[in-house]
Amino acid sequence: MRHSGAEVVWECLVREGVDIVWAYPGGAALPIFDALGKYPQIRHVLVRHEQAAAHAADGYARATGKVGVCLATSGPGATNLVTGIATAMLDSVPIVALTAQVADSVIGTDAFQEINITGITLPITKHNYLVRHSRDLVRCVREAFYLARTGRPGPVLVDLPKDILIAPCEFHYPERISRPGYRPVVRSAPYQIQRAAQTIADANRPVILAGHGVHVARAWEGLRRFAERISAPVASTLLGLSAMSADHPLCLGMAGMHGVAWANLAVQNADLLIALGMRMDDRFTGDLRRFAPQAKLLHVDIDPAEIGKRVPAALPMVGDVRIVLEALNAELPEMDHRDWLAQIETWRERHPLEVHAQGPLPPQQVIRGLYEATGGEGVVVSDVGQHQMWVAQHYPFRRLNSFFTSGGLGTMGYSLPAALGVQAGHPDGPVWVVVGDGSFQMNLQELATVAQERLSIKIVIMDNGYLGMVRQWQELFHGARYIGTPISGPDFVRLAESYGIPARRVTATAELAAAFAAARESAGPYLLDCKVERDENVYPMVQPGTSNTDFVEDPRGRAPEK
Repeated sequence: MRHSGAEVVWECLVREGVDIVWAYPGGAALPIFDALGKYPQIRHVLVRHEQAAAHAADGYARATGKVGVCLATSGPGATNLVTGIATAMLDSVPIVALTAQVADSVIGTDAFQEINITGITLPITKHNYLVRHSRDLVRCVREAFYLARTGRPGPVLVDLPKDILIAPCEFHYPERISRPGYRPVVRSAPYQIQRAAQTIADANRPVILAGHGVHVARAWEGLRRFAERISAPVASTLLGLSAMSADHPLCLGMAGMHGVAWANLAVQNADLLIALGMRMDDRFTGDLRRFAPQAKLLHVDIDPAEIGKRVPAALPMVGDVRIVLEALNAELPEMDHRDWLAQIETWRERHPLEVHAQGPLPPQQVIRGLYEATGGEGVVVSDVGQHQMWVAQHYPFRRLNSFFTSGGLGTMGYSLPAALGVQAGHPDGPVWVVVGDGSFQMNLQELATVAQERLSIKIVIMDNGYLGMVRQWQELFHGARYIGTPISGPDFVRLAESYGIPARRVTATAELAAAFAAARESAGPYLLDCKVERDENVYPMVQPGTSNTDFVEDPRGRAPEK
């Protein structure tokens, strides 16, 4: 069957089950947009900036487990995707980025809006393609989806010259893909399962570390069963939050630089760490020389390059987290570590997560107000900064896979556009965006997309007139020299209303319940501009270069006991 190359692109997407694409048109991409009219089963969302298209595809992929798709034109359209692609790469998110390119005949001549996007994105994609012949078009798109979703997921880019999109093209979609040399290992060998079971049985103070890989593998039930079977507490990375309900007695919450004290103490005093789908990131480990000095590491990850990269693994296990947990749960007897769990509860009682902030609206109380308004069942997309850490600390996630944020790249401006995709994955309920006034101004143009699509996205701005986390580090490590940190902004309430989005300003804790009630009751989007305390810091905090046992608690609270 013969189609134009542009039609073939859409035929491929239909075969891959794609139902939504975030995109922005432009000259080289016009053949693709022109052909879209023949494919009503695919919904197109016009974002206001290509970076938002990449973040929306990312949010959709995290929320659904499917491959997210974004589309941009050549030149600046393609380069505007770069930050979103890098965000997906560092957080192992499966997206396919389609970029139009100038005609193949003028590639290399510095033609209008020509850019070597495959060269630019080579370090931040799992793989990428420049399609030079019509005969390769179907194969490249098919392989892009296969690579994005298999093994360790990640972004794949396909660059499509305009003459390839216009030219006639044969369409035959291969059912199976074979990439020589690419064979992800998803099952650990039986002897490894047996060794792991024995190692776990020999431990007296085990701690499970839940990373983003638990979400990627959709292994939430296996994690719960595993933790209950071996009677081991579960500490999360930032991206591992909501892998286990915070209501569960074995759930400790987040460990690491701004992790809760009892989770860090549990990790540091463990004799066995069972790491599931995590990279042992520096923000989690603190000083490597003093990280969990008594613990063996049992490290499960689908990417063998991550095992032993930063922390040596006594027992490396390459495989899909869900499949490995299924095998371990079948092999392990039930265990009892009540004394160890009692010790952790003692630490929890000694180091409660309290709010000592002064003033009419402490930022922590905004997050606690959001929790009370949603009962911990909200779907939350956080941006990057202090508010991100306060969400991690003060919003106990009861709903599985309900927290989305940029982890590895720490991309400010992520939350609002990512919420477009998360909302597409959760169409039956509201999505809550928690964002700082600095982060919000990086992609606030997507208010237009939210209004256009009539999305039930509720935006909570933590408005303190600072780049908060930068200000905190300047206070603590740079002599309180706040250079470049104060930030001004518009009247966010009036800005939202100019887009037809109802909004409300909050200036005191007593106003929170009514404000969140108004946001919940609004059928569409809603914005809350919360004027929080300007100089508030995030505590506890593990300072760079120190051990996770050396956490600093709020100096306005009790003296730390270790």
